[in-house]
Amino acid sequence: MDTTLRDPLVGQVLDGRYRVGSRVARGGMATVYLGMDLRLDRPVALKVLHTHLAQDEEAVARFIQEAKSAARLSHPNVVAVYDQGRDGPTVFLAMEFIEGRTLRDVLRGRHPLRPREAFGVLEAVLAALGAAHAAGLVHRDVKPENVLLADDGRIKVADFGLARVSSATSTNSAAAGQFLATVGYVAPERVRGETADARSDVYSAGILLYEMLTGEQPFHGEDAVNVAFQHVNTDVPPPSARVPGLAADIDALVLRATSREPAVRPADATAFLRELHRVAQQLSEAELDGAEAGLRGEADQPTQRVALPGRHDTRVVTMPADGPLAGLAGLDGLDPGQAPEGLPPDGEPAARRSRRGVIILALLLLVAAALGVGGWWIGAGPGAWTSTPPVIDMTSAAAQAKIQAAGLTPQLRQAYSETVAAGHVISTQPPPNARVHRHGTVVVLLSRGKERYAAPKLSGMSEAQARAAITKDNLNVGQVSTAYSDTVPTGEVISQDPPAGTSLKRGTAVSFVLSRGPQPVQVPDVTGKTLAEATTTLGAVGLSADVTGQQFSDTVPKGVVISQDPSGGTLGKGSTVSLVVSKGPDLVTVPNVVGEPIAQATALLQSIGVKVNVVRAPFGSGRVYAQSVTGPVKRGSTVTLYVV
Repeated sequence: MDTTLRDPLVGQVLDGRYRVGSRVARGGMATVYLGMDLRLDRPVALKVLHTHLAQDEEAVARFIQEAKSAARLSHPNVVAVYDQGRDGPTVFLAMEFIEGRTLRDVLRGRHPLRPREAFGVLEAVLAALGAAHAAGLVHRDVKPENVLLADDGRIKVADFGLARVSSATSTNSAAAGQFLATVGYVAPERVRGETADARSDVYSAGILLYEMLTGEQPFHGEDAVNVAFQHVNTDVPPPSARVPGLAADIDALVLRATSREPAVRPADATAFLRELHRVAQQLSEAELDGAEAGLRGEADQPTQRVALPGRHDTRVVTMPADGPLAGLAGLDGLDPGQAPEGLPPDGEPAARRSRRGVIILALLLLVAAALGVGGWWIGAGPGAWTSTPPVIDMTSAAAQAKIQAAGLTPQLRQAYSETVAAGHVISTQPPPNARVHRHGTVVVLLSRGKERYAAPKLSGMSEAQARAAITKDNLNVGQVSTAYSDTVPTGEVISQDPPAGTSLKRGTAVSFVLSRGPQPVQVPDVTGKTLAEATTTLGAVGLSADVTGQQFSDTVPKGVVISQDPSGGTLGKGSTVSLVVSKGPDLVTVPNVVGEPIAQATALLQSIGVKVNVVRAPFGSGRVYAQSVTGPVKRGSTVTLYVV
């Protein structure tokens, strides 16, 4: 039975404007309906907060925050929020309605995407996130369910319900909301309860790219906690480990975006998008189409052609025309029903056609003879060869023009040069003035300028991270030394040489110093000292005192240190020594029980922790007429009661 038939909201008009139609989806926080804006006569998506959450002011505030976050964005790849309102107990958002499906539906139906297709989807996602990051917002819930693929080819990012203003996001708020996002895509710093920023969205987008390329998430576990633990403690594997044949540049792009260290990732979605474009431009057609990666399971289906992000030529993305990404662009090519032009009209007399045929035949013979002579001239005679024009040190444009003027085709390649300016010709093959077949190809090697790499910023990295950062930038690891530091944690980089940002030649050595932690100091013996004296003594050597306990002592005066931990050896500066301080003897106050019945007096004294010795006269009433002591005594002392 259709659940929408039992939904009391279906058919209602919210706020006198929005008619609620069929249910589209239901999540943990809200239900989405297809609705109609009666005022503007347009379809909308109505996102209605669950009834039990509508009574929770915090949930309502978070729900309204989604409207405010999305309303700050005006971007073609962001689902627009039109309105927010409350109708009695019903809290709702009116949003742009997208006719289509989610990226999750696509992945569920097709498994891996070709790199070209995955790049096309990710470009739209990063463009939307880039707009959010530029506005100071962090999405915090990037996942396939929130990427909508419209039937008309548009790609939209939805659900800014977890979005926060990045400058105002506190550690506590991040910790409180960290598992509101799907754990398969959550950044490690969010699991640790740290502040979420634009790099957290970059991590989630990197996981999204990994899943599009491989058909599955990188981490799996028995429960959400296990998966979250892997995000914190395990590096995302390269996609080629799952799909052999994927280009190394694609692996590097995914691994940089999903680094466990936020500082290693692109700074925001816009920076990630630039790297995506750079990688797309460097890959071959086969690498983009996944020919070596075994991703061509749908190659025989009808196709659509979609422009590839970051390219400025006629290369296209090939997608199934009836597949889940259908509608992203129009088909191109000839109409199969189009008749060719230039056919001779029917009905011409046969004799005229015959005379015309003789004339045409004669002309064809003359042309053939001329072509034969010309072919010999060009193919084997003096016109078949020419020489390579000298273009060394010319600009690219000038060199190409000169080569083309000589009847040759330039083929451009690039290389670094320490002597030739960027954009100028280093060499040609064949070399200048060499004999070359006319209409042949000349390979032109253009200078990319001097090969230089910026020294990476290593401070705060571990040794392994520093080594990886250096070699990644085509530099060599120099001397690795250690030094004590009161401020830099053990094992992290304190300093480097050359400094970060220095322009270096390939293979230049970069040295760095690792922290050994605080310099160790000898722990002094402070037992027998007063707490004030012990604190002063420890502070003089850079240690601090922490009173972890107090004990009664018959031998150590009150306020004097009984014991310490550690009692000797060495500790790093800033460490703490635990102290146990004497409370002095354990005293109790003996009350005056003279005149009390002996049984009552005995019970009272025993209850405060003293022993009772009774001395009875051979006669009497059984009452205490004298006692040996009153006032403070050590616990466990004996009090003698005299009874008559």
